[in-house]
Amino acid sequence: MPSYPDWIVKEVRRNKADLRGTAASGTAAQLKARALHTVCDEARCPNKGKCFSGGEATFLILGDICTRNCGFCAVAKGLPPLPPDQGEPRRAAELCRDWKLKYVVFTSPTRDDLPDGGAAHFAETNRLIKELSPGIRTEPLIPDFKGDVKALETVLASGPDVLGHNLEMVAGLYSGARAGADYGRSLAVISNSKRLRPDILTKSGIMLGLGEKPEELERALADLAAAGCDLLTLGQYLAPSNAHRPVRKYYTEEEFARWGEKARAAGLRAVLSGPLVRSSYKARELYEEARGRA
Repeated sequence: MPSYPDWIVKEVRRNKADLRGTAASGTAAQLKARALHTVCDEARCPNKGKCFSGGEATFLILGDICTRNCGFCAVAKGLPPLPPDQGEPRRAAELCRDWKLKYVVFTSPTRDDLPDGGAAHFAETNRLIKELSPGIRTEPLIPDFKGDVKALETVLASGPDVLGHNLEMVAGLYSGARAGADYGRSLAVISNSKRLRPDILTKSGIMLGLGEKPEELERALADLAAAGCDLLTLGQYLAPSNAHRPVRKYYTEEEFARWGEKARAAGLRAVLSGPLVRSSYKARELYEEARGRA
């Protein structure tokens, strides 16, 4: 594994300092009081301190246990997860209202144990958020629902502003790092969403540093553009622990800038590319950029 670059050490220190602040503590307390999970916690996001300090969080609905076993992800894995919490959508919606959010991203672990993969729960969460906060923009970041188009239709029917599904990595890495997932199936989530609801923006994300080759990454960008993807995030993969898939390369900021330009040249409407970029990072700004180019 390559040695940590200076920017990682600095960001870890900054994140820890932010988390010690009263604003971040208040955010964490409100989430705990409503029994809401966040991907910020479960996936060990490096931006947690910054977001919590600003009263922001990405909700993790449908529990905190994933039914798959991806080698890069820190979310807990195993069976059986708990049944969906029927009160969770309203609690999430109430917190969005109380925080006066203008934009919210919410996601879930993959729930292959549920007949619809949790699609109805996503739809109800989206519906209640919009009901309690008129004018809010919503971005559900969904799993692949095992390719179930009806499940995808259920989420789209609830009227999100952006439909997110992450490709995560190049095709050649799937077999070793994304057990149970399929590159073509993930692309189909994007293409089917655009086919069914062309008025809803589509979004995806790719992590860099897992061992991809430049030509593989160029192919992934072209595939996403061909599938109808509008928005894209590119960020540095950071191994959650020594038990996870190791980092093969740390990209420089200059390299991220170049790959961002390549993504735009491939046909992606709005791109955010940088070492600490994650799926929900500056999501509202990316949405507004894409809308401005419509």
